[in-house]
Amino acid sequence: MPQHSLKSTSHIALGLLAAMLTAAPAIAQDDDDDTGRLEYMYSCSACHGESARGDGPVARYLNVDTPSLTNLTRENEGEFPLYKVVQIIDGRSGVGAHGTIMPVWGARFMPQALAEGGHFRAEVIVRGRILSIAHYLETIQD
Repeated sequence: MPQHSLKSTSHIALGLLAAMLTAAPAIAQDDDDDTGRLEYMYSCSACHGESARGDGPVARYLNVDTPSLTNLTRENEGEFPLYKVVQIIDGRSGVGAHGTIMPVWGARFMPQALAEGGHFRAEVIVRGRILSIAHYLETIQD
């Protein structure tokens, strides 16, 4: 491998590690942290409702059903489908939201995250916000 490629790769790896370490306190979560709930209320509750049962004030105006998010564990043989939920919320990987008009939150969160730092740091911030929503959803399963 050429010397400049190794140097470039090591700079990218160091940059990613630094971004992750810098962003970690902002996305860390414990039992007392409301980050996921607040993110859900701000980004998701208009359609899915404060109770996450698909009864948000905007849901009645949509031409598709807004699903309840409180029965995901039950629908997946007792295991919360964390990876799938993260992919659906993010929306940038082509998984989509089952043919609905759900926003692509990964793209929507990106401009603000980019304003806070470079691309790698922004990606960590975006994924942290999405993961906090998914973690919150896991805590409210029926």
